[in-house]
Amino acid sequence: MFMYFMSYAIRSFMGGNQSQAPVKAGSGGVATTGKVFAPSQNLYRPGEVYDFYMYLSSSGEKFSDFNNSDSLFWSMKGLKYGDWTSGENGDGSYTKSVSMPTPECLLHNQSLYLHAFATKQHRSPNPKDKNYGKREISYNSFRLNKYKKRHYKLTSNLLTGETELSEYEQKKALENVKYEVLNYWHPNLTVNFVTDFTAWTQGQIPSPLDKQIKFDLVDNYYYPVIFFNNYWNLNSEYMPINETVTTVNLTVTFSPLSLFKWQLYASQQAQGEWTKLLNGGGNDEDEGSDQDVLKQALIETNPVLLGVTVVVSLLHTVLEFLAFKNDIQFWKTRKSLEGLSVRSVLFNIFQSVIVFLYICDNDASWVVRGSVFFGLLIECWKIPKCLDIKVDYENRVLGVIPRVTFSDKGSYVESETKVYDELAFKYLSWVLFPLLGGYAVYSLMYVEQRGWYNFVLSMLYGFLLTFGFIMMTPQLFINYKLKSVAHLPWRMLTYKFVNTFIDDLFAFVIRMPTLYRLGCFRDDIIFLIYIYQRWIYRVDPTRVNEYGTSMEHPEGAAVPEGEEGQKAIAAAGEHAKSE
Repeated sequence: MFMYFMSYAIRSFMGGNQSQAPVKAGSGGVATTGKVFAPSQNLYRPGEVYDFYMYLSSSGEKFSDFNNSDSLFWSMKGLKYGDWTSGENGDGSYTKSVSMPTPECLLHNQSLYLHAFATKQHRSPNPKDKNYGKREISYNSFRLNKYKKRHYKLTSNLLTGETELSEYEQKKALENVKYEVLNYWHPNLTVNFVTDFTAWTQGQIPSPLDKQIKFDLVDNYYYPVIFFNNYWNLNSEYMPINETVTTVNLTVTFSPLSLFKWQLYASQQAQGEWTKLLNGGGNDEDEGSDQDVLKQALIETNPVLLGVTVVVSLLHTVLEFLAFKNDIQFWKTRKSLEGLSVRSVLFNIFQSVIVFLYICDNDASWVVRGSVFFGLLIECWKIPKCLDIKVDYENRVLGVIPRVTFSDKGSYVESETKVYDELAFKYLSWVLFPLLGGYAVYSLMYVEQRGWYNFVLSMLYGFLLTFGFIMMTPQLFINYKLKSVAHLPWRMLTYKFVNTFIDDLFAFVIRMPTLYRLGCFRDDIIFLIYIYQRWIYRVDPTRVNEYGTSMEHPEGAAVPEGEEGQKAIAAAGEHAKSE
């Protein structure tokens, strides 16, 4: 429903259907400009008896080969419009399953279409029959197969040169074939006949419903919609079609569909088209994988837990934005680096660079690249806040490029923070470097790579994903040594702390690897230690430091003027240093 309203809002903002010129009915039911239409009624009344036909064809054009009896897949007669009690299960649905030899069109990488006709009782969809339904026929078609790109990349073990790729895959990769378009098949499809009696008006139907409702402009009615629903077909369930596949199975379920559910499914189809557009084509092998995770969660998760997950998902997005905003505000107004781990900030920049290079090397969509690059720019924005940058135009590198030097800021050098920061990273290196070496050896021995550049990026990315949380510990060490947490951006940390518990909920709801699921809980330990430190290192918001500021008065505490005021600030400074 959210995507339905979003697509409607976007279409309305961009002009949508409401920008269309007024239309009127011309001869033969063709619309011309000049007159606004009156609301139209459904061609079918409640309980209207109708017949339904389905045909298979290799052509996407409107079906006309009615003389070919082999093309008829299914015919149902004497159905009632809006009947929710008939069928095998008493819910208005009917099912037909067939196993047929693989059509030649699929073996030749062509398409197979399902054409559906709904006619009033005793009417025929064949124009050559005497009882031809003419303007009383609802029609729609659907391509049963799916085209996906199979990408080829030559990978091998960098030590032994061995690869798990098949000879065919190696051949394609050596021929510099980046991808091959293949035919994929799914054995299930649902055909819905939408039950709706809304008085729709031509040119005033919200997207994406407007593309599916067809009007008869002579008698002022619209045709009931035949909707092909493959929403629950998981992307991972599609199988490739090649010469080894001799038979294919097809199960078609026919059932009525309410207007509300039709809107939901139609909006999801529109979302899929928007996703393809935003991803610029993307990697078709991975297309729909994120939606598969969502669908599996909808199928397998308790409805109550699922409802809670939807609510906290929205909360997660809001908190993530607030954490980002407060992080920017904190560094924008920060004048002293006392108590902050500068090395952790610089390491975060290094980590963001590795992530950006990794997603670029793996052909991620431009949407993902853009979001990661934006995050990298934010991290780089912190560099002048942490370091003094000097540009020397006299001593140029190679006589052309100005020499850039970085040095620690005075507030960092003159404080005990630098000593504790260096000490924390010294202890951390004793743990980090052996882990890095072990992970590098493991990757080199057991993971296939495209080359040494790809190996370095993949190894560093995997290492940071697995052990990156360790880089949060230097700040804990500094807090412990200073016996203070007043220097931390607690509002931002609070938002992130709540989000870690929301991630824990996702770990239970969404299917994911066990190690990644455990990774969601390790951040909780770090933040719980932060909370414990805040509890034992209490902050006095009224205490004035040596700069004459306090948490209650960040711009300057209210002190007496003159000599007494100066003495008060000096005394506060001595008190702060003694602590």
